[in-house]
Amino acid sequence: MTEELNRKESLKKQFPLLLMLAIIGLVSLLIGIGASYLKNKEDTNALPQGVYQEFLAAGWNDPQGQSIDTNTWKNKIIVINFWASWCPPCVEEMPLLAKLSQDSDPQKVVFIGIGIDSPSNIREFLTKTSVPYPIVVGGISGSQWGKQLGNTQGALPYTIILDPKGNKVFSKLGKITEDDVNNSILRLIK
Repeated sequence: MTEELNRKESLKKQFPLLLMLAIIGLVSLLIGIGASYLKNKEDTNALPQGVYQEFLAAGWNDPQGQSIDTNTWKNKIIVINFWASWCPPCVEEMPLLAKLSQDSDPQKVVFIGIGIDSPSNIREFLTKTSVPYPIVVGGISGSQWGKQLGNTQGALPYTIILDPKGNKVFSKLGKITEDDVNNSILRLIK
């Protein structure tokens, strides 16, 4: 019995120290989780170094095989939409993208459609569907560009918005909404 009382007395003396260590451990865990969250939040807006410059220098062609002057994209907000003619959600969101591109100031914002399809399929699609913004042929390398720009799953449609310096301000896998695009662009223009 004396031994049990001594053990209880010893635990009573150690309790404040154990409590303090538990609190320090909990606070450290919460700080670590918070720091990880903030780091990951920052990283989601960052493209790998040099990707923006490589994207502009990639040598994009229109569906007729003509080279596109990407210098006209520099220093503008760029809305890049990866799509394919065989992708129903891609086709469904095209009228919205067309409307938004026509409503935007072309001196500040450029919309680009990167077709993950063959040039002939893209040309055929464009004979039936009017698109007022540049459509470029991406093909297989277009899928790779999508991945470099954050589309890790490689699914379509995928839209990313870059600020004039090439920083990612928005991305979405799946069909976008008018609010998705407008809120991202308006945030940059103001």
